[in-house]
Amino acid sequence: MELWDTVEPPAARRLVAGAVDLFAERGFGGASTRDIAAAAGLSPGAMYVHFPSKAELLARIVLIVHEAALQAVSAAAAQADAPAARLRALVYTLARFHAAHQRGCRVVQNELGALAPDDWARIRVERRRVEALFRDEVAAGVAAGVFEAADVAGTARAIVSMCVDVARWYRPGGPDSPEDVGALYAHLALRMVRALP
Repeated sequence: MELWDTVEPPAARRLVAGAVDLFAERGFGGASTRDIAAAAGLSPGAMYVHFPSKAELLARIVLIVHEAALQAVSAAAAQADAPAARLRALVYTLARFHAAHQRGCRVVQNELGALAPDDWARIRVERRRVEALFRDEVAAGVAAGVFEAADVAGTARAIVSMCVDVARWYRPGGPDSPEDVGALYAHLALRMVRALP
């Protein structure tokens, strides 16, 4: 399932999907509104019925990805009952998410600088919520004596960055599945905090 499958109406969904493909291939600056409308099978003016500008369309894509990532990692953490299990679940889920939704996540990471200041401020709140989940879990493990991390915030930031970077190099159809990537990154993260058995 694509992240945009719930966007309504269907014409807006096609615009989002078309924009993701074009932004991934050409970058935000290289895709015109005419190109996006054509990719969606719509007339050039039809885009403005659903999105006032290309920037608004990008902001919608970025928000969809961030909200879906936050929902996924929050749900994963809620299923585990100990710091190591929760950190494993968080990392597995975030790394897998960035592989499973590679194109959309890559657009987000590459085009954050194109967001309008108000949109960036809203997205920054979502990013901080994800980072806080990881930071709190690393801190909980340190407090419980099951993790070693001299710099909790820095360690959590490094773990999140590692997961997010999956979108840069991962290619669907390659030798590793999103689940393989998630499992490897979860293992690496627990080594980073020197989790005790």
